[in-house]
Amino acid sequence: MMTDNRNLILAVAFSLAILLGYQFYIAQEYEPPPVDQQQGGPAGETAEGGAPTAPLAPTATGEPRLPAAPGTPPAAEEVAAKDRETILAEGGPRGKLSSPLLRGSIALTGAHIDDLTLIGYREDLGPDSGKIVLLSPLGSAAVYYARFGWVRDSGVEVPTPDTVWRADGDTLSPASPVTLTWDNGQGLKFSQTYALDEDYMFTITQRVDNTGGQPVTLYPFGLISRWGTPEVTGFFILHEGLLGVFDGKLSEVDYDDVSEESVFEPCAGDRARPPGGVFWKCTTGGWLGITDKYWLVTMIPDQKTRVDSRFSHRLENGVDKYQVDFMGGQRTLLPGAAVEAESRLFAGAKEVSLVDGYYSSLGIERFDMAIDWGWFPYLTKPLFHSLTFFNDYIGNFGLAILLVTVVIKLVFFPLANKSYRAMSKMKLLQPEVVKIKERVGGDKTRMNQEMMALYKREKANPAAGCLPVVIQVPVFFALYKVLFIAIEMRHTPFYGWIQDLSAPDPTTLFNLFGLIPWTPPGFLMIGVWPLLMGLTMFLQQRLNPQPVDPVQAKIFMFLPIMFTFLLARFPAGLVIYWAWNNLLSVIQQQVIMRRMGVK
Repeated sequence: MMTDNRNLILAVAFSLAILLGYQFYIAQEYEPPPVDQQQGGPAGETAEGGAPTAPLAPTATGEPRLPAAPGTPPAAEEVAAKDRETILAEGGPRGKLSSPLLRGSIALTGAHIDDLTLIGYREDLGPDSGKIVLLSPLGSAAVYYARFGWVRDSGVEVPTPDTVWRADGDTLSPASPVTLTWDNGQGLKFSQTYALDEDYMFTITQRVDNTGGQPVTLYPFGLISRWGTPEVTGFFILHEGLLGVFDGKLSEVDYDDVSEESVFEPCAGDRARPPGGVFWKCTTGGWLGITDKYWLVTMIPDQKTRVDSRFSHRLENGVDKYQVDFMGGQRTLLPGAAVEAESRLFAGAKEVSLVDGYYSSLGIERFDMAIDWGWFPYLTKPLFHSLTFFNDYIGNFGLAILLVTVVIKLVFFPLANKSYRAMSKMKLLQPEVVKIKERVGGDKTRMNQEMMALYKREKANPAAGCLPVVIQVPVFFALYKVLFIAIEMRHTPFYGWIQDLSAPDPTTLFNLFGLIPWTPPGFLMIGVWPLLMGLTMFLQQRLNPQPVDPVQAKIFMFLPIMFTFLLARFPAGLVIYWAWNNLLSVIQQQVIMRRMGVK
């Protein structure tokens, strides 16, 4: 039967969509920014044991060397034997860092921003759960830090990762900037002033004073270095890895793709391509960094100057080392002159209000794209703001989901009403369809012809029943996206046993909802809300015209069970939305059917 086949194809296509979504659950002669992947020793020196460092660019071209800086990651057992405080203490002198949202320190050796903890977020909901550690120093299991400095084009000495700076204060805070200074003994005095706002934005102002008798040429740079490939969710709907905005366009590079040669467009067009994988882009404005699902570390160069931006990867001693860096244009210091370069560093949680606020207040080009709103931001972002609007008034994101669902139902009420009327009319015609089948027997061609004639005579539209499903699908995936990527939804409770709307329902039918001391495997974690969703789907299905073909009827009877298992491991907030939406649809459809005299 044509109508039944249409419905079957629609249901199967929708099921496959959910299954797939779940499963994919430079012309001048200068040195580029150093590949800052060492535990000690300035870039360009020989590695430990006297082995020479390998260049990234061939020397035959006349290009300066880009050294593989020395240093071997510590063994896992060595790291495990040391706590974080010991590692920090062994790294030399430090300046403290304190703000309403951050705790940490800056290593005075090398001027690394490498110790940062987000005090407003925990690893999980457990009472003993630790705070989120974002940046970690050399010597730890997962090295992750940022550094700013200068690149030289002559023999003049510049600060290196081994340089010990002097701080003019004990603690960096929003009320107290800290300035680090260092004198190279050759007529150059370097300083770095760190300022921090009330949230997650650092401002780093670098200054060089030339007290010598010779002009000097320098280039400002910034870099972020991360050792080891972090665990990622692996879902195609979310990017985790290296990213940046270059000339107004967002570029995203996964960890496993950064080693492939993808883009090579340096500001100096005749620069030789380094061997190995590299993403190199000459750009004005924008930003570049490394993102996790909820956290972001990114540098923002001066938005009005042209810079070389680069993503690179190196495998050393079995450890993947990822680096994101930028280098500004030439700065020439005459004797007695000074030069400054200002950059910013965002290191914190991807809170929508903060990211959008920086985008507008600081003029950071397309900084709002740091949050992955997906292919249809015009749907996901308004949905997010609708949820936060209601949450601001009622104080519960779960209730906000219910209210937003009601608003969506009201917006599409006339369309859904028309659809449900058409479906009710189709149900009224079911006895006539059964008579046609009995009269024509197994002649499917004749049966379809007579059914189409019946629908035309009675002015019934079989396709109208698809509209409620078509309406729900984009809203379903938009809400899934919001629940999945928005940190505002992380660890937000509903009522009862739902303590995290962004996580699956923790209960399961197969241990009698906790009465039996047994934790079933993941595919058997069918909680209360998935069961309610399946029940409402079953009720809604019973209101629709039933297939005449008994095989198709059995398949449709099985769909609520299949969807219950499929959606059980989706975020609880999404399942609550689906169950509530189904219930509202059942009520609406039942009212219409009674008015039309359908039993």
